[in-house]
Amino acid sequence: MVLDLQQAPEFTYFTLENPHRLVVDLANTDDSLDLSNVENDGDLISRVRYSSPKNTRASRVVVELNRKADPTLFAMTPTAPYGHRLVIDLNDINAPQRSQVVIDERNNHRDRDIIIAIDAGHGGEDPGSIGPAGTYEKHITLSIAKKLEARVNAERGMRAVMTRKGDYYISPNRRPELARQKKADLLVSIHADAFSQPEPRGGSVWVLSTGRADTELGRWMEKTERHSELLGGAAEVITDKASERYLAETILGLSMDHSMATSYDLGNKVVEEMKQVTSMHKRVPQAASLAVLTSPDIPSILVEVGFISNPQEEKNLNWAKHRQRLADSMFSAVKRYFKQIPPDGTLWASERDENRTHRVRSGESLSLLAQRYNVKVSSIKKANNMTTDVVQIGQLLNIPST
Repeated sequence: MVLDLQQAPEFTYFTLENPHRLVVDLANTDDSLDLSNVENDGDLISRVRYSSPKNTRASRVVVELNRKADPTLFAMTPTAPYGHRLVIDLNDINAPQRSQVVIDERNNHRDRDIIIAIDAGHGGEDPGSIGPAGTYEKHITLSIAKKLEARVNAERGMRAVMTRKGDYYISPNRRPELARQKKADLLVSIHADAFSQPEPRGGSVWVLSTGRADTELGRWMEKTERHSELLGGAAEVITDKASERYLAETILGLSMDHSMATSYDLGNKVVEEMKQVTSMHKRVPQAASLAVLTSPDIPSILVEVGFISNPQEEKNLNWAKHRQRLADSMFSAVKRYFKQIPPDGTLWASERDENRTHRVRSGESLSLLAQRYNVKVSSIKKANNMTTDVVQIGQLLNIPST
């Protein structure tokens, strides 16, 4: 929710319960604006109205909510074509959960596509950084995101989903939630860097810092309704809340460890590919506390495509061919990674399993290989037309998927 103002806003706010409300007091304003026609395309906000403030030189805006929300309010300075603005971001912390469906669908659909969530940074009233020639970061990121989307969708076994497809604002905390709702296997957030001086240049890749990861793990564990998302059907048969929390915490910790390791490995591949098409400000993935990277169960990276504050890089980013090269480099890295380690249940995983081979080394036996690849000894023998359990060093074996 965004309020357009004639001057920098002076505001205070607080929340109320029974029913849930957000109350915002705006100094040096009046209630002449009609709030009855405020557009609302969701089910979190019931209505927006005025109330009587304590200060007669202020106006009080009341946002009536259908359930509890965590508000964040911040002012934005004028950026053409917008003037002063107050952004009201409502984090729908008790929204109807969909992740249980996500888990079930992932497990029940074999040979599914690998889903890549592509996040174009900033948007709408948030232009991001602005280059010396007036280039908006939000336009550059959306253009590259669309080019990456096209490459992903053209690849058999992959599918792209976008957190935003146009010029509108989405809060950073909302973006990983959208990726989860879309059942993403990876989130790639695209940005352009900036500095107060024009000299810095080059791209970089960012992953979640360990400190922020620990904080997010704690936040998830405090939301007991999210335990069932992690446990799936097991949550329905666990009656001991302490056991449920312990199991959920264990699963969440393992999930976050896997996501962070995947993010770093993939980030390295993105750096390798990007340095073929642009200079790199950082040669290895960097760690930071960034809201868009905080999903504990989805590997996530943030790609800075260059310094828009550098005149030459701003010029490059305005060149469509350069934006295509950047998108191509990200796609190549993502494809390389998932070809090596495709998610379970995907088409690529199925094709990899069908073509698995193993060259026998000293000390290995059929029973050892069957245990390693989680298949039966009889299945390996059948796939290789073997009549005995004897294998030879250097022998090339076909490893079946089951």
